[in-house]
Amino acid sequence: MNAPIKKYDFLIVGSGLFGAVFAQQAVERGKSCLVIDKRSHIGGNIYCEEIENIQVHRYGAHIFHTNDDEVWNYLNRFVHFNRYTNSPLASYHGELYNLPFNMNTFRQLWGVTTPQEAANKIAEQCKPYEGQTPTNLEEQALQLVGHDIYEKLIKGYTEKQWGRKATELPSFIIKRLPLRFVYDNNYFNDAYQGIPIEGYNTLITKLLKNCDIQLGVDFLEHRELAQTAHTVVYTGMLDAYFDYRFGHLAYRSLAFETKVLDTANFQGNTVVNYTAAEVPYTRIIEHKHFVGGQQPKTVITYEYPQEWNSAKEAYYPINDTKNEALATHYRQLAQAEPNVIFGGRLADYRYYDMDKVVRSAIDTARHTLDKH
Repeated sequence: MNAPIKKYDFLIVGSGLFGAVFAQQAVERGKSCLVIDKRSHIGGNIYCEEIENIQVHRYGAHIFHTNDDEVWNYLNRFVHFNRYTNSPLASYHGELYNLPFNMNTFRQLWGVTTPQEAANKIAEQCKPYEGQTPTNLEEQALQLVGHDIYEKLIKGYTEKQWGRKATELPSFIIKRLPLRFVYDNNYFNDAYQGIPIEGYNTLITKLLKNCDIQLGVDFLEHRELAQTAHTVVYTGMLDAYFDYRFGHLAYRSLAFETKVLDTANFQGNTVVNYTAAEVPYTRIIEHKHFVGGQQPKTVITYEYPQEWNSAKEAYYPINDTKNEALATHYRQLAQAEPNVIFGGRLADYRYYDMDKVVRSAIDTARHTLDKH
């Protein structure tokens, strides 16, 4: 029996950032790519849908930020970014606090106005926990920031996010909590930050230019597609590729409830976190504020953390000792898999900011293409 004809250089499984950047780099070097995705759209989790002439981030807020000059310049070849600055608010029983923890937050909490007053207050609240060895997240947080910040801004939010009591979560989750003794609500310290003016969908569309694309195709149900290419670039779930040989890796998932409101401005800010435990959602996103929209209506999304199962989207890997040991076994299999490249957050079982995904895709593509 004759071997199947390899029509493509690369079969790219998944059209999110990693797959799209890899594809662009390959096409730029004269390679052919078939991109498949089990969803009905390209773009992975940065996909946006237009509602009331507003670009709605379907899978949660995606704010691009980076210190990587090359990554920034690379993406600006395809889209232009606005000057959006991420300055979320925290709502606790009707009280509003600026994030990240900065002088505005400390003034709102305690009425202090100078950095020294704020530092003294934090030191006073941390003093009862000095010298202790934290055994869980709660003890770690109290030792870092004291009672007030922990109770109002960390405890409830974190327990909702992880679905577990803070006393049951490992301390390493918050080895450090940034405290900024300046009046600055900019969440990120990166040199570059913004939202694509043309939208994330335009970015992905341009990255995938000159690729063949098939949507609604699940590679794990159609593995024969691997025969159409010399190399597979796999960005799906790591354990799923190997049919869960060692068991399932664990994740946290999210549910979204999106509403159109007949008002021009609902909350006056893009992101408001709800930190009280009794509020079931963790945050509300008002999408028009990403780009300073002036539409007559607004669209908001409530974000609900939830336990993950195979019927739900996998968002946040649970990188505890048990799952890391399991992931290590799968990564060893991945390294030995012939003619398959694994990349992206699901295939690496890592939580990545977007710029890190782009950087990884560029580096992986260069390493791969230099050998061809």
